[in-house]
Amino acid sequence: MSRCVDPLVVGRVIGEVVDMFVPSVAMAVAYGARDLSNGCHVKPSLAADQPLVRISGRRNDLYTLVMTDPDAPSPSEPTMREYLHWIVVNVPGGTDATKGEVVVPYMGPRPPVGIHRYVLVLFEQKTRFPYVAAASPDDRAYFNTRAFAANHELGLPVAVVYFNSQKEPSGHRRR
Repeated sequence: MSRCVDPLVVGRVIGEVVDMFVPSVAMAVAYGARDLSNGCHVKPSLAADQPLVRISGRRNDLYTLVMTDPDAPSPSEPTMREYLHWIVVNVPGGTDATKGEVVVPYMGPRPPVGIHRYVLVLFEQKTRFPYVAAASPDDRAYFNTRAFAANHELGLPVAVVYFNSQKEPSGHRRR
């Protein structure tokens, strides 16, 4: 267990985004051919399209996936903590996030300054989410993963993966 959560503690994901938990479901995240590991660096251009998020579990189990940026707008002053990038509910176990229902459409990383953490949190649902209306763009800022989990009786996460990203330099031409 400690090997799974140690990078999350070092990266301050546990503490700032989620509470300590015991991983119980495998979650693999990939942007194209690139599989992510906790704390790796991903360029925003590589993450413009939603990742493939594969989860283990039994097909009768349902999961909720949440992706946030706890460093918005700046890691030194995260006044918008957390900024919501994606929510998918009713994802069947043993499949991937495309099999679930999108509540908040995916928004790729857009870090304006500094190195931002992007955190994907997986919760096991106790019951199927009823029809959920899509959230408005105004609901993205000041999101709170813990409060969302509490409001929907999701409990502690079953898996978490995070990556770092920073603004890419604009292309400068040599003369």
